[in-house]
Amino acid sequence: MTITENIRKELQALVDSKYQEFHSALVPGTENILGVRIPQLRVMAKEIAKRDDWRIFVEATDTKFYEEAMLQGMVIGRSKTALDEQMKYVERFVPRIDNWAVCDIFCGELKTAVKKGKETVWQFIQPYLKSTQEFELRFGIVMLLHYIDEGHIDLLLKYADSFCHDAYYARMAMAWMISICFVKFPEKTMEYLKHSKLDNWTYNKSLQKTIESLRIDKRTKDVLRSMKRR
Repeated sequence: MTITENIRKELQALVDSKYQEFHSALVPGTENILGVRIPQLRVMAKEIAKRDDWRIFVEATDTKFYEEAMLQGMVIGRSKTALDEQMKYVERFVPRIDNWAVCDIFCGELKTAVKKGKETVWQFIQPYLKSTQEFELRFGIVMLLHYIDEGHIDLLLKYADSFCHDAYYARMAMAWMISICFVKFPEKTMEYLKHSKLDNWTYNKSLQKTIESLRIDKRTKDVLRSMKRR
């Protein structure tokens, strides 16, 4: 029995049919969800990343289920290997991303890679920010959430004005990024929104996501509502 088959057996023992139904509704179009909760996957990933054969698992292409792909991404993020090797595994994994959930969890797990080499990872994600593929582009944009800081905010807002894509999950990622930029850098992001070159849909969705934030006061939310494009 291969490591993938062993892990699949472990996953099948953790299946929660009610969660499967709930989670499947959140990831439309993904038909291979077993129904294993994310905290349980994190526990498994932590243990797999400690094993000597973790590389065999993340290199495996005989996966069948959504949770197996999710686990592979988590293990890559948690691997204790050198950054250059870790990024090679990231590069191999990104083309396998085919839904927002695997994308976003994977990007979250890569926070340790960013800590290892912030500039190296910054350079690594640049080609993805120009990709025409929906989930490659979403990967790049969601990775930018690690860079909403004083040293990168101007670059992020400049990039937002160059964004041009009609895929739903890429646009949603951009709206999400701008909303977080607003929370952390309200004055700069407000000024950006006043002159934004974003398409109307993504611009309005950025306003909506920002207004939904609990960290934005009512007065500011009212101003943002008045800025909606008709």
